[in-house]
Amino acid sequence: MMNRTLLVRISFVVALAATLGSLYFSEVLGYPPCVLCWYQRIAMYPLVIIFGAALWWEDVNVSIYSLPLTAIGLTVAGYHNLLYYGLISDSITPCKQGVSCTSKQVELMGFLTIPLMSLIGFFILILIGICLVRGRTNNE
Repeated sequence: MMNRTLLVRISFVVALAATLGSLYFSEVLGYPPCVLCWYQRIAMYPLVIIFGAALWWEDVNVSIYSLPLTAIGLTVAGYHNLLYYGLISDSITPCKQGVSCTSKQVELMGFLTIPLMSLIGFFILILIGICLVRGRTNNE
C-alpha cells in the first residue's frame, strides 16, 4: 500500500491545481464560469484548505471529512459532463441565465474540456479518498 501521507500530498496538489486552473481560466483568460462550474468550485476550493491542514497536522484520516465534498463535486461534474456532451437534454439544465453549461470555451489536445478536467480531478480525489479509508480500516 502506498504511503498514506504521500496520498494526502497528492490530494493537496490535485485540489490546488484544480483551484488554480479554474481561477486561471476565469480571471486570466476571462472565461466566465457557468452555474455548474460554480457548484464544482464550491466543492473543490475548500479541499485545498482541508488537505493543506491535513498535511500541516499530519492527519492521514482526512478522507473522513474530504470524501463528502469530493462526492458532491464528482456528482455535479458527472452531471455537467453528461449535459456538456449532449448525453442528457439541456432542457433540464440549471444554466438558464448567464453562461451556458454546454458552451465550449477550452478544448486542450482536442478533447480535454473544462468540465472533463473537473471530473478527472474529483475522480482522482475520490480514488485517493477510498484508498485512505481502506488503509485506515486495514490498520485498525
